[in-house]
Amino acid sequence: MGKFMNDESKLYAETKQVNQFFRRFNNEEGPDGIRYSVRSKEYRNPDTRDTYLNILFDLENPSLDEQLRKQFISIVNNDSAPQFLDFHADGWFAEVKTKFLYRGKPSYVTFYLELEQENLGYKWVLTNVFFEEYAQILEEDGLNQNKFLHPMSHELDFMNFIKVFDDKSSIEEYTSHGFSADYLSVFIYEFKQGLFEYQTVMNLKFHFFQIPGWYFELEKFNRSGYNTGWLISRLTPITEDEKAVLMKYIYHD
Repeated sequence: MGKFMNDESKLYAETKQVNQFFRRFNNEEGPDGIRYSVRSKEYRNPDTRDTYLNILFDLENPSLDEQLRKQFISIVNNDSAPQFLDFHADGWFAEVKTKFLYRGKPSYVTFYLELEQENLGYKWVLTNVFFEEYAQILEEDGLNQNKFLHPMSHELDFMNFIKVFDDKSSIEEYTSHGFSADYLSVFIYEFKQGLFEYQTVMNLKFHFFQIPGWYFELEKFNRSGYNTGWLISRLTPITEDEKAVLMKYIYHD
């Protein structure tokens, strides 16, 4: 591989942009970074695409073993039913870890964003947020429903509200089944109240579910050598049931 890497040094150069990752994954640009015409014989050519796909993994990650990568590439680059990524389609989203001052103290907030079409273009929109303090306060352990309002409470003009609002720790028990706190709404409210002061972005990665039966993570690696830039840092085959579980894990639900 070392000789091949030396011969194809440009090909193994850093994948500098996420957009470039898409084009390399699909083999829609040449080693010189120039996009192929859709009429070019090289456009999505499976032979050169195979080379591209092999350089898009974090090769220093031992969990991305060679057999797993080969299995993924053989499915993605199958001659009869090749799989491609679509920048504007559903099935991928960003996770951005940020630093704020919350009530004057340094705190970390993780945002989840998806592309949304607007008129003839697209924009990134906030879809979810995770903040540790919200999770601690609004955790769902109060949903045992041991406490409740008697069905005849209305006849007493809900005078028993006193027991509802006398204990902050169990307020969730008086909500309906299926209640789930909307952290993003809470964040927006508190941000408008001036409780958050933005500092900086700490970390960025992307989650991909666009290849049926597979999940992978994309992260940026700044290091010397050829295996650098935006690379697949995690890869796993996944069922629909497992996807639901993984989504809850990613969102800290």
